[in-house]
Amino acid sequence: MKSTFSRVLTLLSIVILIGGCSTSSQTGETESAAVTHPLGQASVSDDVSDANILQVAIGSEAHSTLVAAVQAAQIEHVLVNAGPLTVFAPTNDAFAKLPEGTVEDLLKPENKSTLATVLTRHAAPGSFNPDALKKEAQKGRKLYMATGDYLEVTTEGDDVFINGIKVVASIQTSNGIINVIEEVILL
Repeated sequence: MKSTFSRVLTLLSIVILIGGCSTSSQTGETESAAVTHPLGQASVSDDVSDANILQVAIGSEAHSTLVAAVQAAQIEHVLVNAGPLTVFAPTNDAFAKLPEGTVEDLLKPENKSTLATVLTRHAAPGSFNPDALKKEAQKGRKLYMATGDYLEVTTEGDDVFINGIKVVASIQTSNGIINVIEEVILL
């Protein structure tokens, strides 16, 4: 009886092991080959946690071009890290202000590195809502961006500008701040 049980257990283990290595019936590829790039924490979703920067951007119709660019550059994981992180998020209208064909060209796979640099220039380590940005401007400090660039922060009355671009809204997220801007930051 004991040897029969051992054989059944061994056979069951082999079936499970082989089943775990099966191919996808729709594509004929192994399941791991079907993933184009690892999303890491960007693929985690739940209905309990507060939304992170990426989740808020995905939920904003005004930022669909930004989300498409983040996905094309394959940097989703950056926007879901623990942070804090401040993202200056250009709207779809901001991308539309770029010269004709610029967005389409940046979204091409061969321009992924350039696109990632452009997008990373919109992120600053730390948490900078408009009040914090005003304090930086009063101190004459420039804001350090994730690319290593320093961008000027200025104010005019109650308005805050990053490199001359107006911050029109600010949204707190679970891992930082989204500051909505009216133009794409280019150097």
